[in-house]
Amino acid sequence: MRIVFMGTPEFAVPSLNMLIEEGYDIAAVVTQPDKPKGRGNKITAPPVAEIARSKGIMVMQPVKIKTGEFAEDLKKLNADLFITVAYGRILPKEVLDIPKYGCINVHGSLLPKYRGAAPIQRAIINGETVTGITTMYTDVGMDTGDMLLKEEIEIPEDMTFGELHDKLAILGASVLKKTLEKLKDGSLTRTPQNHEEATYAPIIEKETGKIDWSQSTRSINNLIRGTNPWPVAYCFYENKKMKIWKASIADECNIIDKPGKILYVGKDGIKVACGKGILDIKEIQFESSRRMTVGEYICGHKIETGGFFE
Repeated sequence: MRIVFMGTPEFAVPSLNMLIEEGYDIAAVVTQPDKPKGRGNKITAPPVAEIARSKGIMVMQPVKIKTGEFAEDLKKLNADLFITVAYGRILPKEVLDIPKYGCINVHGSLLPKYRGAAPIQRAIINGETVTGITTMYTDVGMDTGDMLLKEEIEIPEDMTFGELHDKLAILGASVLKKTLEKLKDGSLTRTPQNHEEATYAPIIEKETGKIDWSQSTRSINNLIRGTNPWPVAYCFYENKKMKIWKASIADECNIIDKPGKILYVGKDGIKVACGKGILDIKEIQFESSRRMTVGEYICGHKIETGGFFE
């Protein structure tokens, strides 16, 4: 089976590696253009492009995909199937119609829940305890196509976005492998989504991480988990931005004091009043400083009990 693989970030790497290891004929890898990255804005290739080039696979990085030229280039590859894993763009119908077996997508949620760009982060932010992988046939909508296979995974209450992302990336490759096996032996069935049950996972921006201390301690802790390692939840202390990398729930039953009030500062953490309950902050990072435990930070800096985070 001749395949064109479309993907961009680290999430797509296990799926591409699986296809290579299983001996599939990969005609080309389509990924997004190289972009500036890091403090030095060094132009960097997407992870998927680096893997493909290391294996001698042709890489295509179109700036625009809704052009006749891109579709024609794909037709010349004579692929039987397109596979997308976090490619980051919605393919037009003229592209989807090219391969005889269509286009299969690996999505990081249990569809029809969490359609869209940020299903893994939104699941944690919303306090879900279970998520998973869905393989599906791609259509012109945003994650609206018929479902193929699903597998669930639990979300422990201390799991971060980064940890869940890595687990789902590996699970995605496994579910994709099973999907392709069923496609080859003719046992693959498709199930239409119930669009009335659909929920959405809009893109995460840096501002998504801003903490609202009037929310419950559980909601705030979910935000901290769901934005670690990017963009990282934050608040302000004495007009200085403070990222919160790690916290835990000290109390979630009581309204203790004004939201954002600092109730306790010690080497073991900072306790803060929320709209409901108390948050225990463990790891922080101020601007122009490294990430550190609260104990490390207060050895050389002051955070006053009775003050406020904003």
